[in-house]
Amino acid sequence: MPRPVLVTGAAGFAGTHLLALLRREGTPVQGWYRPGEPPRGTALAGDDDITWTAIDLRDAAAVDRAIAALQPSAVYHLAGAANQGAAWANTDLTLELNAYVTHVLLAAVARHAPDARVLVTTSAVVYAPSDRALAEDSPIAPSTPYGVSKLAQEMVALEAARREQLDVVVVRPFNHIGPGQSPGFFAPEFAHQVARIEAGLDAGPMRVGNLTPRRDLADVRDIVRAYRLVMQHGARGEIYNACRGEAVEIGELLAMLRALVARPIEVVVAPEKLRPVDVPLLLGDHARLSAATGWRPEIPMAQTLADILEEQRRMVRF
Repeated sequence: MPRPVLVTGAAGFAGTHLLALLRREGTPVQGWYRPGEPPRGTALAGDDDITWTAIDLRDAAAVDRAIAALQPSAVYHLAGAANQGAAWANTDLTLELNAYVTHVLLAAVARHAPDARVLVTTSAVVYAPSDRALAEDSPIAPSTPYGVSKLAQEMVALEAARREQLDVVVVRPFNHIGPGQSPGFFAPEFAHQVARIEAGLDAGPMRVGNLTPRRDLADVRDIVRAYRLVMQHGARGEIYNACRGEAVEIGELLAMLRALVARPIEVVVAPEKLRPVDVPLLLGDHARLSAATGWRPEIPMAQTLADILEEQRRMVRF
């Protein structure tokens, strides 16, 4: 019986897409999710080849027991705080969910499954603001509490690789969007408002935040494919950017969504949706990832947006 693959944060946005990819390969998987948030509503919830386990990653004893029992062959660590806006209001919790839980998990892996390969997902927000494409050796200087927490997580992971000789690889994903993302993020929030106005459930106008930042936006399904390839071909202790390699203005993305409906939609910038800090440009360079794995982004932005909008249309109908 092959040892299973562990995915933390398995009921989350990227986690559900990664599970779908792993199941297509026939990989036995254990998915961990936060207690109180069972994976209902996902098509994978009833998959007999996925074992679901509720684990509070802040509980070091529980994590230690679970890793000792599971003996995973590989670990995809996707769990953690994901909402950058919420980090301003609750920095302590963000640090705990990103940095501390990574320490807890890797310590348990070192004790009970030291030969397992571990992928830790951090974030492109660890980089210093720049007006050019960011490579893995670009300057590091996060400008938000969320970015600080992700840098701390990354340092915990790389230190565990050095100190415990764990087979750790780090991926810095840039912004990724797609079906299944929670409404607190801009793409599904835009699509939800568009779908409600299209259905006549809301008269409008749309209320949005800052539309001028330019972001490197990839489809989540491309991003999890990058995770899989890094686990197969990435170098131990290495860091890889996962991104499209192109930047689009948030306002342009909104215009693409609005163009998918027949009726005109008015837009207003709402003060309550503005963040204390918005980096003007976040653009990545995926040359290292592509050279190591052959990965390239495949899903066009138009398809991603159409899928997001169709999901929101289904939601507003029921």
